[in-house]
Amino acid sequence: MTLSWLAIVRLGLVQMALGAIVVLTTSTLNRLMVVELALPAVLPGLLVALHYGIQITRPNWGFISDQGGHRTRWIIAGMVALAGGALLASAAIPLFETSFTTGLAVSIVAYALIGIGVGASGTSLLALLATATAPHRRAAAATITWLMMIFGIAVTAGVVGSMLDPYSHALLLRIVLVVTLGAVVMTCLAVWGIEARVVARAEPEPMPFREGLAEIWAETRARNFTIFVFLSMTAYFMQELILEPYAGLVFAFTPGQSTSLSGAQNGGVFVGMLVVGIAATGFRIGHLRHWVVAGCVGSAFALTIISVIGILSIAVLTPAVVLLGFFNGMFAVAAIGSMMALASQGRDAREGTRMGLWGAAQAIAAGFGGLVGAALVDVLRHLTDTAPAFGAVFILEAVLFIAAALMAMRIMENTATRSSAAMVPGE
Repeated sequence: MTLSWLAIVRLGLVQMALGAIVVLTTSTLNRLMVVELALPAVLPGLLVALHYGIQITRPNWGFISDQGGHRTRWIIAGMVALAGGALLASAAIPLFETSFTTGLAVSIVAYALIGIGVGASGTSLLALLATATAPHRRAAAATITWLMMIFGIAVTAGVVGSMLDPYSHALLLRIVLVVTLGAVVMTCLAVWGIEARVVARAEPEPMPFREGLAEIWAETRARNFTIFVFLSMTAYFMQELILEPYAGLVFAFTPGQSTSLSGAQNGGVFVGMLVVGIAATGFRIGHLRHWVVAGCVGSAFALTIISVIGILSIAVLTPAVVLLGFFNGMFAVAAIGSMMALASQGRDAREGTRMGLWGAAQAIAAGFGGLVGAALVDVLRHLTDTAPAFGAVFILEAVLFIAAALMAMRIMENTATRSSAAMVPGE
């Protein structure tokens, strides 16, 4: 028995909960450190890089769930760790004002917990989707669950942004407590009983983790796609830690306004994903490769606009950010559709390990891209004015997106037709 559409939507609620917590730690808390606490942008960059770096353990989580099952257990445990880390990270914000050392120590523990939580919960969830979803539903399932995650991010950013003004540390802690508790409860209810009713996995041959990972890396398709994921996600995440500080430092946005800007961006991501999901799945328009390339090129165009408006006008900031989100979403859902389709190709019963490998590449790229973006802004602000410093980093990100588009045209050529066919339910 495979996952029903209702079960897929229930698992999408877990993705929604993940997104709701993560957006607070990577956007709202980041902005508070840089603007309200006047800390260098590289500090939250390093903390976010830590949480992404720890996700290099994703192949381990996938391998463990391939070998031993019980993915539900790891999904819930990971969400609890993520919620605890987010609460600690929020508690560290007021500590920075009294003792930088204490605030930093608490933040390091917090972001390590966040990385463990996202790695364990996210990888186990993707492995459950890849192994328990009927082949003709896999890419559509990825679209549904990621749309729900982006919806959770957009709604959380928008609602929290509206509630956070006038800002206070106590208000921040109350809001984060409500969000994290809600996420844990929703996750438990969403996954309860699903795994027991489906054939979630086939038992692979027992072997050490290193040997199992080496087998997957030896697959040319899996290896090339891993490299593509790293390059494209470096471009995707480079603006993550600097967009809200850009709005605050260049355009004098308040914490609530900049958080709402992040919500508007993720609203654009949601629409972009929805457009590709409907066009590719419902109307069979274009191959996944075409949508990936269009998303990369469009993202580069939007970033170019954002890079120059700091010198020109505030009026187009929000529309440009929404446009960036739209093309980011177009790229992301097409890449995720390819990922879900490719996860079951190759050696049998290793879906979790493949998803873990690609998840690790994404996490490393996200940490690397975010850290490089934040560090470059710090360096360039010493050499030039604030607006041109941010603009130069946005231009670099646009160049990386163009490079990712060129790579996608080459490595996805042989798999585009197969993946596109997999997106059509019933075929």
